[in-house]
Formats: sequence, C-alpha cells, structure tokens
Amino acid sequence: MKAMILAAGLGTRLRPLTNDRPKALVDIAGRTPLEITLARLRDFGIRDVIINTHHFAEMIVRYLADRDNFGMHIQISHEGDLLDTGGGLKKAAHFFLESSGADAPFIVHNVDVISNIDLHRMVQFHTEHRALASLAVQDRKTSRYLLFDDASQLCGRKSGKDGTTEAVRPATHLQPLAFNGIHFISPRLLKMMTEDGAFSIITTYLRLAARGEKIVGFRTDEYHWRDLGTPEGVAQAAHDLSAGRISV
Repeated sequence: MKAMILAAGLGTRLRPLTNDRPKALVDIAGRTPLEITLARLRDFGIRDVIINTHHFAEMIVRYLADRDNFGMHIQISHEGDLLDTGGGLKKAAHFFLESSGADAPFIVHNVDVISNIDLHRMVQFHTEHRALASLAVQDRKTSRYLLFDDASQLCGRKSGKDGTTEAVRPATHLQPLAFNGIHFISPRLLKMMTEDGAFSIITTYLRLAARGEKIVGFRTDEYHWRDLGTPEGVAQAAHDLSAGRISV
C-alpha cells in the first residue's frame, strides 16, 4: 500500500510559527508533524510515500535527506502553484497508477493533523464497503460539515457558519460530520478526476457521490484527533504527547 502526505499549504493559520519554515516542520515537543505522520504510516506498514510541497519546499527535502527518509521510499511532488487537495492528488496520480500495487487502496493524510485512528479498521471498512473513497469523520464542531445518510454515504455538505446546505443525493436523514483529513481511496477514482488546476478533493467527492459512486464516512468519534493548523492546536498536541494522551 502507498500513501500521500498533503504538506504543500502555506500554514497561514500557524503564523508566526511558519514564518521561517513549512507547517510540516513546526516543532511539537521535539518532533515535527511530518515525522509523526510518517511514523504513523510506517507503523501501519506503508513504505512508499509521496509528499506534495510548495512553501519552504527545500527545507522539507533537506530534512528528509538528513534523516535518510526515515527508512522509507519517499518521492516529492513539488507544486510551483498551490493546487489544493484535489489538484495535488491529481498531479501525483502517476505514483499510485504504477504497475506495482495499482489496484490496492491508498491513504491520503494531511500533515497538519495528529490522531490515533485505527488505520487497520479503517481500511477494512473501506474494503468491506467496496468504497471509492472512505473519509475519517467525527461528530464535532467545524466551519464545514459533510452530510452523510444512515448508510454512511456522502450526500452533501453544510456550512457551519450560516447553515447553507448543498445536497447531492436524496436522503431521509442527514448527519453532519467533520472531516478529519485522512482518507482511503481506490485508485480507480484517479481517472474520474475531471477537475483541473487547483481544486478541493471534496469537490470531486461530491460530484461523484451525485453520480451514485460510493463515498463513505468512517466514524472516528472514539479516537483522539487534533488539528495542528493553529498555534493553539500545536501547543495542545505537544501537551497531549508529553502527557501520554496519544502515542505516535
């Protein structure tokens, strides 16, 4: 199995911590989000990873080289212009469509989240549901909700600010859930990405869900999860690690 780490963002919410480094290399109790994410993937059994870069990209390349890629096979997908999550994945599609393991699902993981979500359970869920994509979601407050029906299928999205709803599939009951930035994807989705340039992967998911494709939510309410996108989140994550609330 292969993985992609999304690490190209500017990290504007993390300033001033990202004034002189990418968000992937912010200090968290002596570690970095990139190291933590790679360790999680390595423990899951993944050795082949592609990382997209943009902001302070050369620092990430040097950081990995100095650490022998943490014993993993790592490629870099550099973005001269930011492509967002969907555009970034589409640019890196070749990595997942190579002959070796081209039929196996792969994982996409935001670099700015930390969790102890059981990835083995999640990929089993993905396989059992024969899903095109499985998204880690939970019941928490967010500015942007995804809407799922009682069968865990994606049906739309909703703004957490003004309540604006976009439905793409009919459903009797809709559950608003927050996306945790971790997803398993079947490679056949890559050839269905008709969007170009910079675009969110959520745009692709909603379009495909409207067509009847199976995009499902994997509930992770029982697991620890933390957003590393703000200085407060980084400070709390450092406290969580030091206190042993999460082990990575």
